[in-house]
Amino acid sequence: MEYMTVRNAALAAREAERTLGIAATEEKNRALRLIADALIGNAPAILSANGEDVERERAAGMTAALIDRLSLDEKRIAGIADGVRQVAALPDPVGETVGETVRPNGLEIKRVRVPLGVIGMIYEARPNVTADAAALTLKSGNAVLLRGSRSARRSNEVITEIIRGALSKTAVPADSVILLSSESHESVAELTALRGLVDLIIPRGGAGLIKSVAESSRVPVLETGVGNCHVYIDRDADPVMAENICVNAKVSRPSVCNAAESFLFHRERPDLLVRVCSALRERGVTVHGCPETVALFPDAVPATEDDYFREYLSLDAAVKVVADVGEAIAHIAKYGTGHTEAIVTENDGTAEKFIREIDAACVNRNASTRFTDGGEFGFGAEIGISTQKLHARGPVGLRELTSYKYVVTGNGQIR
Repeated sequence: MEYMTVRNAALAAREAERTLGIAATEEKNRALRLIADALIGNAPAILSANGEDVERERAAGMTAALIDRLSLDEKRIAGIADGVRQVAALPDPVGETVGETVRPNGLEIKRVRVPLGVIGMIYEARPNVTADAAALTLKSGNAVLLRGSRSARRSNEVITEIIRGALSKTAVPADSVILLSSESHESVAELTALRGLVDLIIPRGGAGLIKSVAESSRVPVLETGVGNCHVYIDRDADPVMAENICVNAKVSRPSVCNAAESFLFHRERPDLLVRVCSALRERGVTVHGCPETVALFPDAVPATEDDYFREYLSLDAAVKVVADVGEAIAHIAKYGTGHTEAIVTENDGTAEKFIREIDAACVNRNASTRFTDGGEFGFGAEIGISTQKLHARGPVGLRELTSYKYVVTGNGQIR
């Protein structure tokens, strides 16, 4: 695959964005449906390219968690295509009036959604992000520069070629989606320096990537989150519910950012700790526990301070006994990453305190942390989970990829 220089890619994307930003909704939806069909129709080519990536990275010693993120199969490709179709079926945010007022002098003032412009997407390992990001940016009227990781190079190349091939059959410019070379870290530095050509950078990956991009970028950055997610099992938790939620949150897919990494148990319910830890252990989870946890559940290994800060992305979990919901909240404030925090309780007052005082993008009551997902929220897909507080927070979908402008209509007023 031939790559443009980063600057030339940004110039091409800017030119494409001028057309895409005013494209009719039906034309964008048609393009997305063609992309979805093309992904399914070219699944063998995607799987072949992905197989090359997985084989190479496994031989190089990539961790099991990252191999899982990198790997595609027919079911995952079908899921990616379905996500693209869901985005096509969603309302178009561009042009939506989100507020209006009439001033005493008769001026009509409307706030109308508009695309952000050109978005730079920097991400690790996960080739599904290539399609998800393309779908969301296209529907929201933004051009996107994709800078995936070297580990997923062949997968990203084939998926991007499929997307651009589908766009070539529509009025949406193919340069609305451009893949940048991943062979050198210089492309990241060049991309994040293009203030004025690129409007927003979104890093999606590990803590190191996000920190590096946020600290060095001259372009505004929307940080997507590291997920040290907690589940607090309260004194008034239902035992069956607590077990089911904890097992699902940890085991259903340990390698993703919405998987639970830490479990906090009320001191007055040792039975719940033993029950949940036993269920986790039966499913291969290593429990890293505080001294009280180890005393109650001897299969646990002693936890270190670092264990409570870790995003394991594996079949490991940190467990701690707390005196009450107040201590659970304090623990989460110290160790959490602001992604998703959950409480299991039948006590409305305790739940209200937890929800009110926890500072996170998503707070769940009696539901798994795994629901923090654009698809589960009805967004079709997501470009990431934002853990910051400016502009967007939580799953970043179509509306979060827009800004707005004010439209002022008068009948000759002067100031």
